Amino acid sequence: MICIPTAIPQEICAIDDELKAIYHSKDSFCIWVFQTRADRNRFMDATAGMDKENRGAYYAELFG
Repeated sequence: MICIPTAIPQEICAIDDELKAIYHSKDSFCIWVFQTRADRNRFMDATAGMDKENRGAYYAELFG
């Protein structure tokens, strides 16, 4: 396990983990939040292999 300490706002911590999708790259850390676990899983399946920009555009189009 690799752990990078950072301050995460409490409002993000309070969201059920099954409603969050997390992405990281060498220069960013993104958290997408969904209404249902099914939405999260659909997002994860549909965006597997996408880069951050495409994944963000997909989220904005369908869930934003």
